[in-house]
Amino acid sequence: MQFIDQAEIEVEAGSGGDGIVAFRREKYVPAGGPSGGNGGHGGSVILVAAENLQTLLDFRYAHRFQAENGSRGGPNNRTGASGSDRTIEVPCGTIVYDAETNELLGDLVTPRQTLCVAAGGKGGLGNKYFLSNRNRAPEYALPGLPGEKRLLRLELKLLAEVGIIGLPNAGKSTLIAALSAARPKVADYPFTTLIPNLGVVRKPTGDGTVFADIPGLIAGAHQGAGLGHDFLRHIERTRVLLHLVDATAADPVTDYQTIQQELHAYGRGLPDRPQILALNKIDAVDEDTVIAIAQELLQRHGNKPFLISAATRQGLEPLLQHIWSVLDAVDTLQEVTQP
Repeated sequence: MQFIDQAEIEVEAGSGGDGIVAFRREKYVPAGGPSGGNGGHGGSVILVAAENLQTLLDFRYAHRFQAENGSRGGPNNRTGASGSDRTIEVPCGTIVYDAETNELLGDLVTPRQTLCVAAGGKGGLGNKYFLSNRNRAPEYALPGLPGEKRLLRLELKLLAEVGIIGLPNAGKSTLIAALSAARPKVADYPFTTLIPNLGVVRKPTGDGTVFADIPGLIAGAHQGAGLGHDFLRHIERTRVLLHLVDATAADPVTDYQTIQQELHAYGRGLPDRPQILALNKIDAVDEDTVIAIAQELLQRHGNKPFLISAATRQGLEPLLQHIWSVLDAVDTLQEVTQP
């Protein structure tokens, strides 16, 4: 399945039905009076957040969505039927913009959350509505109003509690495969991962926590270099960042600094996000080298990095325990700060 996280679609709500001009025609009622009914309202276009979707791929093939028009009014004061709404399912985490004005229309985060993006037109008034003491036989009615039209830009930001970041080939895909049932493509060359991968990691309590393996970033990513901000935005929603550094790299400390610089340059709260540092692939480096790298990272980061090997699962349990404690601390802080 292709991972598509941006799309543009055109939506059009239904137009309201026309009101009609009609008069009662009954036996023994020579002047029955006006009886034209109102038109029905047009249907609206509504987005719905769906748990079973992870991509905007469907909108690569379908770009235009239209709701049903309302029916015209009928005689004997009958109101026309309203048009059916058009519902469109999108993944949880979809942000909706008006593509022409760049106005933020909504952010669909929770399952089954809805957002009306185009309101249906009102039905026109029949001549019965205009009956008055001064006008006993109105011979006019109003047409229905057109429904709203909009060009929408959809952007998907993954919903994950832990975002795994690092340079290409740091071992992010291997780690998420070791921790969860996710099976991303893994190889020993950079840019193996071209799409974010999600994996659910179980806590000791049995609750599932979503981890996101964010594709490798490089210097200049905040300006669009490499995979760039196409995937930097996916870590905006994460509550904790897990930064992997490759112990076998030519200069692991410089690699660490590169990612930190990109996070600060991108901004949007990422530099302030709780961050856990882990030195990966320690099974492929001698112990003295691991200790030296860890000490230098400690000086740069301020906290001792976790020493792990995603391939052999060495050191993963202490790392997970720390992640759970950090998430609990974040939850507690949010409860305290909420009004």
